[in-house]
Amino acid sequence: MAVGQRGSGAAGQDGDIGAVGAAADFLRARLGRVPEVGVVLGSGLGRLATRLEGAIRIPYAGIPHFPATTVQGHEGELVCGTLGGKPLLVQSGRFHLYEGHAASTVAMPVRVMAELGIGTLILTNAAGGVRRTFSRGALMMLADHVNLTFRNPLIGPLLQGEERFPDMSGPYDAGLRSLAREVARDRGIALEEGVYLQLLGPTYETPAEVRMAERLGADAVGMSTAVEVIAARARGLRCLAFSTITNAAAGITGERLSHAEVMEVAARVAGDLERLVEGVVTGLS
Repeated sequence: MAVGQRGSGAAGQDGDIGAVGAAADFLRARLGRVPEVGVVLGSGLGRLATRLEGAIRIPYAGIPHFPATTVQGHEGELVCGTLGGKPLLVQSGRFHLYEGHAASTVAMPVRVMAELGIGTLILTNAAGGVRRTFSRGALMMLADHVNLTFRNPLIGPLLQGEERFPDMSGPYDAGLRSLAREVARDRGIALEEGVYLQLLGPTYETPAEVRMAERLGADAVGMSTAVEVIAARARGLRCLAFSTITNAAAGITGERLSHAEVMEVAARVAGDLERLVEGVVTGLS
C-alpha cells in the first residue's frame, strides 16, 4: 500500500539536520518498527522492491524534503517489507549529483535511514566495466572506491550523530563481504570484486577518462554510491555494495553507450543480484 502526503517538516535545507529529522519523524510514524537493514537500488534494479512481502510503499513526493527522481529506472519510493523473513527498508530510486542536487541531498536518504536506527546498508548500482576481462552483466562487489566527483556530503556544519573525520580505510565491511562471497558460492552466482570509481556525470566517460580510471586502479566506473557511502560511514553504518557491469566503458570495445542498454542488461541480470542480496540479508545475525 502507498501512504503519505507532502508534510511541512522542519525548517532547513535538504540534507541538514532539520530536514533529516523531519523526514525520519514522518517515516517513523508510518512504518512502526523500522528494519535494521537498508537497501539502495540503482538504475534498472528496482525489481527487488516488488518482491518484499507485506510492503508499505511511500512515494518520495509524500516525504518532507525528498525531491522527485527524474531518471528512467529510478522509481522514486521507499518500500518497507520483508525479504527472506528479514525486514528491509528499500530506497527504490536514488538522487544523483548530475540532476543538480547537492551532495547532502544525494546522501539524505542514507542519513534518514541512520536516523531511524538502520545499522547495515546494502547499495547497488549499474556501472561501466573498466577491467577488460569483465563480461556484460557481470556482478562486482565493491572492495573500495575512488570519489572523483569533487563533492562530499560532509562539507559544512557537523550534523548530530556524525563523525567529523570518518576513517575510510575500510568503507566496505569485511564481514559483510565475506558473507556475500559465501552466499555467491552456495548459490552458484559468479561474483567479481574490484574498485569502483564515481564521477559526476551525466555524460558517459570519454576513452581518455576511462584510461585515467584504469591507471588509478578502478575496475568499474559509475555516477553514484561513493558519496552515499561517505555519509553512511560518518554515521557508523556497515556498508556493502554491488555493481552490475552493464557495458564495457568507452574505448574498450568501440561500441556506443546508451542508457537503454544499461537498463536492458540490468534487468536481465537482476535475478542473480536479488538472490545475492536476499542471501546476505537472511545470513545476517
